Amino acid sequence: MLTRVARLHATRDLRVETQDTALPGPGQVLLRMAAGGICGSDLHYYQDGGFGPVRVREPIIAGHEASGFVEAVGEGVSTIAAGMLVAVNPSQPCGTCPFCEIDQPIHCLEMRFMGSAMRLPHEQGMFRDWLIVPAIQCFPVGPDITPGEAACAEPLAVCLHAVAQAGDLSGATVLVTGAGPIGLLTIAAARHAGAAEIVVTDLSDAALARAPAMGATSTVNVATNPDGLAAWQADKGKVDVVFDCSAAGPALRSAFAAIRPRGTIVQVGVTGDMTIALNMLVAKEIVWRGSQRFDREFGQAVTLISSRAIDVRPIISHAFPLEKANEAFEQAGDRSVACKVQLTFAGGN
Repeated sequence: MLTRVARLHATRDLRVETQDTALPGPGQVLLRMAAGGICGSDLHYYQDGGFGPVRVREPIIAGHEASGFVEAVGEGVSTIAAGMLVAVNPSQPCGTCPFCEIDQPIHCLEMRFMGSAMRLPHEQGMFRDWLIVPAIQCFPVGPDITPGEAACAEPLAVCLHAVAQAGDLSGATVLVTGAGPIGLLTIAAARHAGAAEIVVTDLSDAALARAPAMGATSTVNVATNPDGLAAWQADKGKVDVVFDCSAAGPALRSAFAAIRPRGTIVQVGVTGDMTIALNMLVAKEIVWRGSQRFDREFGQAVTLISSRAIDVRPIISHAFPLEKANEAFEQAGDRSVACKVQLTFAGGN
């Protein structure tokens, strides 16, 4: 059986091609893919050939946040049936390395992550019409949920994991820097966790306009209003927890000024080298911790999306059919209008 795929060959060289797809083997399912979101890493591969030390060194099928309908199941699969809409977890930890053995699969030494150029050969992704995947990576979603919503499970899982790093947020004042898809979903996750006040910063009014629907109580465009955080920076800082989703030096410096003594900054955004005033970290005894990907949070994300306890629909801004993959990637790079841009596949029709 032939399937169309969106395969990246080099910077801005994304081609819709065809390849064979087999039948599912034991423990596997065959999915008619329905929707897939373009992530920041996908966009870096397309625009820049990679990010940091991770470079595209061979053709790669992009996409690691997607959903599809179960077409057929292999021998031994009993928890998933044909016709179900499922969200696909792209993480495949080995289960046997030292980190997996101490229940830290996020740090698996042999992690396989779909659509990732980190390893060679690259792990191929989900931007395709048909996909065979282990059944354990498929999570059925609620009956009224659209494929586009289901495809948001992966980025929401990232944000749920980040929020979990901060501890109890009940009644907390939170600052989220960066109102892209991850920032917006972090707002929703923080609100769900009980945060009372959520302040959001960005350089774009279009991005900030989506924040209230996700749970933000205040928004600040720090490009047009550089002193907009002054009220939260007074008296050594008023903010209990910062989620930095921007990975921008100016945003982090403003976060260090806004965080209260012994507050927590959770680093969600990723960049390379950056200059930070360590005296602020030391003087205010700030806890600054990183947050990478997710584990059990993927199932939690599917549950929250299925009940719409977290409604992801406000972040979905555009959808393009697979044959317009290049147009979709170009749109995803325009933050003035785009938020979460998704591709649709044969299974979504």
